[in-house]
Amino acid sequence: MTELVNGKGLSLIPKTDAKQTLKDFKSDQEVRWCPGCGDYAILAAVQSFLPELGLKRENIVFVSGIGCSSRFPYYLNTYGFHSIHGRAPAIATGLAASRPDLSVWVITGDGDALSIGGNHLIHALRRNVNLNILLFNNRIYGLTKGQYSPTSEVGKITKSTPMGSLDKPFNPISLALGAEASFVARTIDSDRKHLQSVLREATAHRGTSLVEIYQNCNIFNDNAFEQLKDPEVRDDITLRLEHGQPIVSASKAVVRAANGGVEVVARDGVSEDQILVHDAHAPDPSVAFALSRLDEPAFEHVPIGIFRQIDRPAYDVLMAEQLEAAVAQKGPGDLSELLLGGDTWRIG
Repeated sequence: MTELVNGKGLSLIPKTDAKQTLKDFKSDQEVRWCPGCGDYAILAAVQSFLPELGLKRENIVFVSGIGCSSRFPYYLNTYGFHSIHGRAPAIATGLAASRPDLSVWVITGDGDALSIGGNHLIHALRRNVNLNILLFNNRIYGLTKGQYSPTSEVGKITKSTPMGSLDKPFNPISLALGAEASFVARTIDSDRKHLQSVLREATAHRGTSLVEIYQNCNIFNDNAFEQLKDPEVRDDITLRLEHGQPIVSASKAVVRAANGGVEVVARDGVSEDQILVHDAHAPDPSVAFALSRLDEPAFEHVPIGIFRQIDRPAYDVLMAEQLEAAVAQKGPGDLSELLLGGDTWRIG
């Protein structure tokens, strides 16, 4: 067992000496998504990325909840667990905490993660469990045929909101930052190069990595992110977040606002020293949170990249230290003594 240079710093995950390719991570299952779904692009990006880790396939686990994206484990030649609605982070937490020799991934959607699974998600993030969470956001319920989701915009007309949604949508990035997540990023299904660059940073991070992926549902919410893919406008809309670099698009720049937040202005209307330089490693998440709000209300400008990337103790490491300390003080535990201790009765 050797130190893993790009896999969360774990020394317990066995590496393989065999050369791996994309084909090694393709399962024999027929991929069953609607033709044109953005999930195909994400799957291909992940399958071609996994060989970079150099891990044995039996030491990689994908845990999913319920939804279109949650079919992901079927299509990867690794271990996988298609679990129950919203509970993937809880199941993955137990796995990551008890098996430090595994690289654990969570695949979830905006409905699965932010509705029934919201509580599990925020607590995994605040605990900083050693997980990679990929949140596919298509702003709709796809598997159940087009109801509005927790990320659907106000006024969204769907089968369940025929007169328009009244709900204020969640911003997944803002939510994650509010839960004190140590790694928060956003990317797009169709931009493989950027998606894989974010995955590299996420897997190198020690603790919980949350990556929101804008994913097109061409059946029930087609072109939800069209502005970010249209060659005529995407370079003006997309604000690339790179640590240590000014936050700009082709024509816009982010500066400090008079109220202490941030705002987007014309790039040619400010000097270079006025433009905000991105600091993904800042301990205080306030600026990252302000950046996460810039995509509202209608994608006039959208930050893409890593919002926050800080070091803080991971839950599984702290738990292991407590267990070691307990054994050192009191010796190995006795399960029978635990079960039969206190008020117990024998019948018969």
